Amino acid sequence: MDTVLNFLNNYKIIDACIMIVGVFGLVLVFDRYRALFLEFSLPVGPFLKQVMALIEQDKIEQAITFCAANEKKPLAYVTKKILEKADRDDEAMGTALDIAASETAPKLMKSLGHLAMVANVVTLIGLLGTVIGLITAFRAVSFADVAQKQTLLAEGISIAMTATMLGLMFAIPTMIAYSFLHAKQGQLFNEIDQCSQKIMEAMKSRIYMPYKGLTAYPSNLNAEGMKKISTPPPTKVS
Repeated sequence: MDTVLNFLNNYKIIDACIMIVGVFGLVLVFDRYRALFLEFSLPVGPFLKQVMALIEQDKIEQAITFCAANEKKPLAYVTKKILEKADRDDEAMGTALDIAASETAPKLMKSLGHLAMVANVVTLIGLLGTVIGLITAFRAVSFADVAQKQTLLAEGISIAMTATMLGLMFAIPTMIAYSFLHAKQGQLFNEIDQCSQKIMEAMKSRIYMPYKGLTAYPSNLNAEGMKKISTPPPTKVS
């Protein structure tokens, strides 16, 4: 046991483990921030307005081209897959929506769950370092010479406090970043869901022409036309 404790204390193994896991967490934070806030984010209002305007004008090909220009954005990718099934029925468009959403979800969820793990792991490693430091301090009080007790006791407490500090220094920012990134992830999912439903409704209403009374009963029939329609042709007398 003493050999293990001396090895961990002399080579700063606990501190090194905290640094490695903490740096890994920071790398994940920056990667997910770049993806969720920069790479995948899209101005929803202008995008949806442009797509809906093209759908109302029956310019589906232009709408697909517009979405293809932003295909790296999950919302544009899902919209493009729906518009590509514009010549199919409602079920085909719904299936395209489900497939596109299932393809997009892993990109939005990638590695985000690891941040919570990193925050917990660095905290636990810091707790392990605290326990090791306290054990070292107690052993110093129990077995060391009187001349070395103060030095070993201070060293053990220093190891314990340093491990705790390093663990919290990485765990607290990681948990804060995780909360913001998780909220952004949920926002992107909500945007995809709401916009895709609006586009689906627009595509369905585009298929069915609205009822108009003038189309069924035209008003351009004048009295002369009505007379021609209502007057039967003369019969020939033999």
